[in-house]
Amino acid sequence: MRTAIVTGGSGGIGSAICRSLCAEGYNVAVCYNSGMDAAEDLVSSLRSKGYHAWTVHCDVTDEEQVVAAVDEVSAAGELAVAVNCSGVSHIAQIQDMSLLELEEIFSVNSSGTYLICREAAKHMIPNGFGRIVNISSMWGVTGGSCETAYSASKAAVIGLTKALAKELGPSGIAVNCVAPGVINTRMNSVFSEEVMQDLSEQTPLERIGTPEDVAEAVVYFCRASFVTGQVLCVDGGFSL
Repeated sequence: MRTAIVTGGSGGIGSAICRSLCAEGYNVAVCYNSGMDAAEDLVSSLRSKGYHAWTVHCDVTDEEQVVAAVDEVSAAGELAVAVNCSGVSHIAQIQDMSLLELEEIFSVNSSGTYLICREAAKHMIPNGFGRIVNISSMWGVTGGSCETAYSASKAAVIGLTKALAKELGPSGIAVNCVAPGVINTRMNSVFSEEVMQDLSEQTPLERIGTPEDVAEAVVYFCRASFVTGQVLCVDGGFSL
């Protein structure tokens, strides 16, 4: 049975991706760092539906933990899918951002993604097959005011995706990227109802996205056999 690892699996988008991959027939490792209760609840729900899922603790900024987590998932079956969904954000003007805050954002969003990709590739290359899907952001494509560090870290994910697609393509591994827009998740709960309504009105499809919208795009990339190095904006047209 082919397996999948989803980092940030206990979050809003991550949990939707885990549910969708289970429905696609994958054994799914719900990888979490701080959201243990949410991860365990998700796994319990998935198992109640007859799916094979389990939790894996991993701080993606810790190289040893990343190596151990990916090795564990691979030992459970052929590692076919790796989804990098771990992410942190910080809203501030650039003059108010410290170097430490910048490094913390890059360590999760960029370096963490890099480490998971590296370790997943080690297991996928001998199998001659793999799907890596990285979760960036529309701000990684267009840039977001007062989110310079976040935007830069997510732009790095896009660069990594394109480079890896070229490097790993000959080994049968497709690497793609989903760039969500405004999605109804805990990360966006810092915004007021008025702000969210305004963002909805700025979106051509006139609604805020759902985690399931993002999961649908991830599943597409897992299914596609002749698509690699692509960035799919799931933003309702916001970035047009």
